[in-house]
Amino acid sequence: MTDDGPGEVLDERYPARRVLNLIADKWTPIVLYCLAGGTRRFGEMQRRIPGLSKKMLIQVLRGLERDGLVHREVFQVVPPKTEYTLTELGRRLHEPVAMLCRWAADHVEELDAVERNRGSKSAI
Repeated sequence: MTDDGPGEVLDERYPARRVLNLIADKWTPIVLYCLAGGTRRFGEMQRRIPGLSKKMLIQVLRGLERDGLVHREVFQVVPPKTEYTLTELGRRLHEPVAMLCRWAADHVEELDAVERNRGSKSAI
């Protein structure tokens, strides 16, 4: 990749912007991280991720499936059983997401300070 100057980063087709468009919502990186541990059923993910509603989990999983990051397998049994697994592309994308999670774990105090700062600014 060449550096054509600062304008390249601002371009909507810039690779970093494109990947952030894939994962830059509140729940997508969390779901990716959850699925990195292996195949999961819907209910299991819902239990493992506190605060994530059923509706939002469905939306995130549909988006990840649409984007080719997650494979969904439906088993024709009663009651119905659905399993979700990261695709190869999803596993490769999980790597930088996991690095970001590790960075966050190593910088808790800084994150706390940022959140406190945000809270004091919103009160103004």
